[in-house]
Amino acid sequence: MTVAGWLTIFLFAAILTVLAIPLGRYMAAVYTGERTILDPLFRTPERLLYKVMRVDPRREQDWKAYAKSLIIFSLAGWLLLYLILRTQTLWNFTGLNPQHFHSGTWNVTFNTTSSFLTNTNWQYYSGETTLSYFSQMAGLTVQNFLSAGIGIAVAVALIRGIIGRSGKSLGNFWFDLVRTVLWVLVPISFVVALALVWQGSIANFSHYLIAHTLAGGKQQIAMGPVASQEAIKLLGTNGGGFFNTNSAHPFENPTGFTNFVEMLTVLVIPAALVFMYGRMVGNRRQGYAIYATMMLMFLGAAAVAYIAEAHGSPAQHAAGLHTHVIAGATGGNLEGKEQRFGIAGSALFDVVTTVSSCGAVNSAIESFTGIGGAVPMANLSASEVIFGGVGTGLYSILLYVLLAVFIGGLMVGRTPEYLGKKIEGREIKLVALGLLITPLSALFSTALATASPAGRQSISAAAKGGPQGFSESFYAYLSQANNNGSAFAGYTGYVPGPHGGNLGAHGITFADLLGGFTMLFARYAPILFALAVAGALAGKKISPAGLGTMRTDNPTFVVLLIGVIVLVGALTFFPALLLGPIVQGLTPHLYA
Repeated sequence: MTVAGWLTIFLFAAILTVLAIPLGRYMAAVYTGERTILDPLFRTPERLLYKVMRVDPRREQDWKAYAKSLIIFSLAGWLLLYLILRTQTLWNFTGLNPQHFHSGTWNVTFNTTSSFLTNTNWQYYSGETTLSYFSQMAGLTVQNFLSAGIGIAVAVALIRGIIGRSGKSLGNFWFDLVRTVLWVLVPISFVVALALVWQGSIANFSHYLIAHTLAGGKQQIAMGPVASQEAIKLLGTNGGGFFNTNSAHPFENPTGFTNFVEMLTVLVIPAALVFMYGRMVGNRRQGYAIYATMMLMFLGAAAVAYIAEAHGSPAQHAAGLHTHVIAGATGGNLEGKEQRFGIAGSALFDVVTTVSSCGAVNSAIESFTGIGGAVPMANLSASEVIFGGVGTGLYSILLYVLLAVFIGGLMVGRTPEYLGKKIEGREIKLVALGLLITPLSALFSTALATASPAGRQSISAAAKGGPQGFSESFYAYLSQANNNGSAFAGYTGYVPGPHGGNLGAHGITFADLLGGFTMLFARYAPILFALAVAGALAGKKISPAGLGTMRTDNPTFVVLLIGVIVLVGALTFFPALLLGPIVQGLTPHLYA
C-alpha cells in the first residue's frame, strides 16, 4: 500500500461528488421541464422524434401504461438487435464489415441480444474477432444508449410516484426516454469520447492492420470506432468492451489519466441521480442521506480490495511466492493487472464497476486474491444499491429506503411514513418482491448450473472441483442477474470453432439460454415492481410530519439503511460467498 494509492481513492470520491452535484441539478431541470442550456440544440430533434414515434409526450400515464410502453419498446429493441446480429453478413455492402465476419449462432446471439437489451453487456465472444463495425454501432451502441435511458426513466417515474399528490400519473415514458438520451447521455458521451481520442483511443473504420515483429512473425492489430462506444459503454454503465480485454486494452483505456476519467464516467450519473432526487422531492437532505449511505459502502469496499491486493494471498506466501518476488518493487498482487494502472488503479476500477451495473474491467478479476475477489461479489450481493446502474441504483436503493422506514416504524411502534406518505402492507409486499427477485434469480441459476452436467461444461477445466470453479459459476449468474456483465474469465458460453471466435461457433447452449433468461427476468421483473410501488404511492395523500415521525435525512437513518442493506445481502448470499472466494482466500493451496 502507498500514499499515492490511498490518495487516488479519496481524490476520486471527492471529484465524483463535485461533479455529481451540478449534474444532479441539471438533470432535475431536465425532467421537471425547466429551461436548460441545451434546449435550443435539442428541442427540434425532440419534436421530430415524437412525430416519428407518433406519441404525445404530454399524455400522462399511470404505472400500468408506463410499464406497457416500456415493455413494448424493449421487445421491439430485442427483435431489431437480434435481426442485426443474425444478418451480419448481409450488411457487408455498407463497407462496415471489412473483416467479413460471419453472423453468429442463434444461441449466443440470443444471449448477446438479451445482454445488451438489459444493460448487462455480458459477452460470450471476443468483439474484435466477432462483430462488424455495423453490428457494434447500429446494434450494440444504440442499445447502450436506450437501455441506460430506460433505467433512468424508471427512476424518474418512481420519484414522481413518491412526490405525487392524490394522483396516479407517473409522467410519460416517451418523454423521459427521449429527454434522457438527448439531454443527458449524448452530450456527456460526446465530451468523454473526445477526451479518449485526445489520449490515444482510436476511432476509425479501417481494415485491421498487420504488424511485422522483430522475430519475423506477424501480428494483427484490430481497428474500429472504439472511442464512441467506449464513452457510452461507461457512461450508461453498460460495460461491454469493443475488445476482448475490455478496458485493459490500450485502445480503450490508453493512459492512467483515461483510467481515472473512465471511473468517473461510470459513477457520475448514478451519483448525480441521488442529488437530482433530493431536488425533485424538495428536500436536498434526503439526497444527502442516500449519497452518504452509498459513499460509505463504496469507500469500505475500495479499502478492503486495495488492502487485499496490496498484501497478497496466503496461497502465494505458502508457495514461496512472496509479494515482492511476483510484483517487483511495488509489492502486492499484480497478477492479471496492467502495470500502467497499478494495484490501486485496478482495485478501484474493479470496485467502481461492480458497485454499478457497468461490468467493464481493466484487470482480471479471477486473478485477484480470495478476499479481493470476494469484494466484487459482495458488491453485487448488495443488488445495485451502492450507486448501482444508471437509474437502477436509485430506484433499487429507494426500495431499500422504504423497507428501512417500514422496519424502523415497527421498531418504534408507529405507522411507517416516508415523506408524508404511509407505507402499508401493499407497498411493502411490492418492495419485498422487487428486492428479492435479483438475489433469488442469481442463486437459482447458480444452483441449476452447478448441479447439472450441462452447466458444469462452462467451468474452466483447471478450476473444476475447487472453490475457484464454484466462484466462476456463482459470479457468472450473480453478474448476469445484477445486469453487471463482469466475469471470472474461466466461465464460458462458447467453444471456438474452426473459423475462430465468430460469435460462438460451437455454443454451449445451456449457459447461453440460462444466462439470457436470467438477465431478462432479473432486469424487467424489478422494474415492474418498482413501477407498481410508484403507482401505489402516487395515489396516497401526504400527511404533515408530527413529533413522532421518523426522520429519514439524518445519520441515524443512514446507519439503519446500511444495516438493512447488509443484513439482506448477508442472509441471501453469505453461504455462497463462503463456498467460493472466502474459502479460497483462507486456504494455503493454489487453484487455477
